[in-house]
Amino acid sequence: MIRVLVVDDQHLARAGLRMLCGTTDDIEVVGDADNGHAAQRMVDQTAPDVVLMDLRMPGVDGITATARILAARPSTRILVLTTFDDDDHLYPALSAGAHGFLAKDAAPEEVLDAIRRVATGDSPFSPAVLRRLVQAAVTAHAAPPPEDAALARLTPREREVLALVGDGLSNPEIGQRLHLGVTTVKTHIASLMTKTGAPNRVRLALLAARAGPDN
Repeated sequence: MIRVLVVDDQHLARAGLRMLCGTTDDIEVVGDADNGHAAQRMVDQTAPDVVLMDLRMPGVDGITATARILAARPSTRILVLTTFDDDDHLYPALSAGAHGFLAKDAAPEEVLDAIRRVATGDSPFSPAVLRRLVQAAVTAHAAPPPEDAALARLTPREREVLALVGDGLSNPEIGQRLHLGVTTVKTHIASLMTKTGAPNRVRLALLAARAGPDN
């Protein structure tokens, strides 16, 4: 059972996420909070596996709460739920340790899938959110340019996987596109991180963006 804490300053949003998670047999909402300070307290009380974190909240915002929660409980997984006008907050939230980003207009199935993926160690991102994040980071030079030596070590298949990560595809979607099993895709992702030194999926996406279509 995946234990989830819902953090959002809008009561309707919290109620909707509770109802959505209640339709499953493997996800349980163990509490909710309407601001970052309350979220920290609830994490200590309920020890959730996953925190669904809004970014814009009064008082302690989602970015600050993410950093504080992970400093106290590093094993907690933070999945940010954001709107498209929150671009300026996305990269700071990533720097604070957030493990994934999902648009608030995502389909219910996408939200549930993202919760399950982040709970198992994956880093789910809405394609649109990832593209915006990558573009903002590239424009601001938030990541170093790719090293030719690192790219040269990639196999043709790894280059294909890297390009699809850059497009924001999930592991199952990459598998479908390349006719590979999810386990094989995960192996390629791990190899890409090792060869390029990228610590997470977003850094791989940044690398793909900087390398361009002919990497």
